[in-house]
Amino acid sequence: MTEEREHAKLLHLQPSHEHEPVRQLSSVAEDWRAGGFGLYVHWPFCAAKCPYCDFNSHVALTIDEPRWTAAFRAEIARVATQVPGRVLNSIFFGGGTPSLMSPETVSAIIEAARSAWPAANDIEVTLEANPTSVEAERFRGYRDAGVNRLSMGVQALHDADLHRLGRQHSAAEARAAFDIARQTFDRVSFDLIYARQGQTRSAWRRELNDALAMAADHLSLYQLTIEPGTAFGMRHAAGQLNDLPDEDLSADMYFDTQEICDHHGYAGYEISNYAAVGSECRHNLIYWRQGDWAAVGPGAHGRLSLGEYRRATEAIRAPGAWLKAVEAQGSGDLAAVDLSRSDRAVEYMLMSMRLGEGMDMARFARLNGTAVDADRVASLAELGLVTVADGRLRATATGRPVLNALLRELAP
Repeated sequence: MTEEREHAKLLHLQPSHEHEPVRQLSSVAEDWRAGGFGLYVHWPFCAAKCPYCDFNSHVALTIDEPRWTAAFRAEIARVATQVPGRVLNSIFFGGGTPSLMSPETVSAIIEAARSAWPAANDIEVTLEANPTSVEAERFRGYRDAGVNRLSMGVQALHDADLHRLGRQHSAAEARAAFDIARQTFDRVSFDLIYARQGQTRSAWRRELNDALAMAADHLSLYQLTIEPGTAFGMRHAAGQLNDLPDEDLSADMYFDTQEICDHHGYAGYEISNYAAVGSECRHNLIYWRQGDWAAVGPGAHGRLSLGEYRRATEAIRAPGAWLKAVEAQGSGDLAAVDLSRSDRAVEYMLMSMRLGEGMDMARFARLNGTAVDADRVASLAELGLVTVADGRLRATATGRPVLNALLRELAP
């Protein structure tokens, strides 16, 4: 799945331990409240491994769901002892393919989360799903379990492209599953990948317009990236992944995406995410606004502010090893890392600059101890790549496609 995948890549920040000691962070101990608090649950299993996917997903013939349910519940209870009393704003089931879980398993995990923390009245509970006919039959069960937002991994609306992407559904199945989801849930999002093999600019424009006509309230639109270690990565290295769009064509598709989504009233509130007004993914906003989130499940990354500390957590990646560790040791996490003051500020910059609302410069200065370099900001503004208004630093429409380069210039 892709809605959750992009932010996870940003969480591999390696703390340096060479900056100011964490004990000096007491003035920003409550900074997480600007983003809120959520729970991420990673279900690591898929029916098949997609050739472009570098996320922590595994194919398994049999899954002992009662055993996994007990482990998730135990991990939620453990983390709740570290951050008790938090108001839970969101729960996100990512993967993997969470729609392989039974509704009973989803219900038990949601119940455990609600028992661990008081829930916000408008709590958002998202589950990622593949749009096959078998899984679509479960949608009503997920709704009854407490899920109120579905994120569907459609990826393409053409059968030939779906086949190349290794997807297990057809375009017709995706449309049929979406129709059922729309009838079942008030909020439905789906993912599409562009800059695919052999894709033309005009074909992407038609496909995106078709997708927007389906009346989802949220779209996650990602350019195909070739990741090392994936099947696509190995084929590309061997010269066997042909007909990929070049950089210029991919850039044109990105700008077409902005134009078409704007025309349909879907604001690009984050660099790859577009939503009707009020339909932004609240859980992912917790990440991008640098709130706190508990993370349970194999390979899951979390962030928890504990008094004057902000702690980066990471779980054991291998599903079997994670499960055994939870049962035998009472925790599936690896050793946690307390982020330094500079690491914390850089992470806030990396996340917030992806948003249309940009970065609160006063908040960055409070986290970092010093303001962002004014000369660098002025230089980038003169090039038309950033703007400063109302105390916020934002990438412009021209700057967003080269955001990584901007961040390299801006980061302390």
